[in-house]
Amino acid sequence: MATAASQQTWMQRNKMIVTPILFLLPGLLFFSVYVIIPIFQSFQISAYEWNGLGDLSERGEFVGLQNYRELMSDRAFEVSLWNNVKWLALYLLAIPGGLFIALFLNQTVTGIRLYKSLFFFPFVISQVVVGLVFTWFYLPRGGLLNTILGGLGFDTLNILGDPTLATYGIIAAGLWPQTAYCMILYLTGLNAVDPEQVEAARLDGAKGWRMLWHVVLPQLRPATFIAFVVTIIGALRSFDLISVMTNGGPFGSTRVLSFYMFEQALSEYGFRMGYGSAIAVVLFLIMLIFIAYFLYSMWRDERPARN
Repeated sequence: MATAASQQTWMQRNKMIVTPILFLLPGLLFFSVYVIIPIFQSFQISAYEWNGLGDLSERGEFVGLQNYRELMSDRAFEVSLWNNVKWLALYLLAIPGGLFIALFLNQTVTGIRLYKSLFFFPFVISQVVVGLVFTWFYLPRGGLLNTILGGLGFDTLNILGDPTLATYGIIAAGLWPQTAYCMILYLTGLNAVDPEQVEAARLDGAKGWRMLWHVVLPQLRPATFIAFVVTIIGALRSFDLISVMTNGGPFGSTRVLSFYMFEQALSEYGFRMGYGSAIAVVLFLIMLIFIAYFLYSMWRDERPARN
């Protein structure tokens, strides 16, 4: 036996360790090249005044923290940051919305497959299509929303043309597919709910809200965690709906940090790569706070299992 063990190659002896590492290497390589390295490059470029032409070290002017100091007095940046806060707060409505739709669809009634297909539909279509649909829906003349309001005797609303309403109109458009996504997560979670616990709770007299709060929701905690993560990330990287529906208008009132970064760094308004990178760094640091919280929550939940 000792002779056979000594004849094994190093790869055979360490197969259980080496195999997962080899499978992870391609993903780690892509993650490093397309995520980690660009993050450090953004920090570097944010310290320069550079138009993106030529080499940074030759054509760029080192300005230190000047771009960040300019952000502090930039009214457009303040509006963009505040709009991101609105997105974060209101986008979370997709989680309870997806939960209640999933509870409705998680039953066996006539035509339930048709209902599920209708609710799945927003999830599978492009965000650009969603933006176009809601743009037509909000049209002051001929739009479905104003047709309904006119039929009820109310004045028409130019939602995307009103600086005070436009951001909320875009968020409502974004909630449509995001709610469908959360619904799918909760439908998957409901399939894993222990029916014996539900039956035992019924025998104890639990029903309705008590059943949902004390029996069902605790078992849906993993689905809720994932829904919270993807919703927060979706709110922070909102770009396509804004570009399609208002292009940042009217008067820049619907800008968010990602869109303002694009305007400053890559659009016809000016190729200020350093200033755009400073905005990107701020957005990254906001995301980092949530990412750190999510990782800590996962570590805290798994710690009792390891012990």
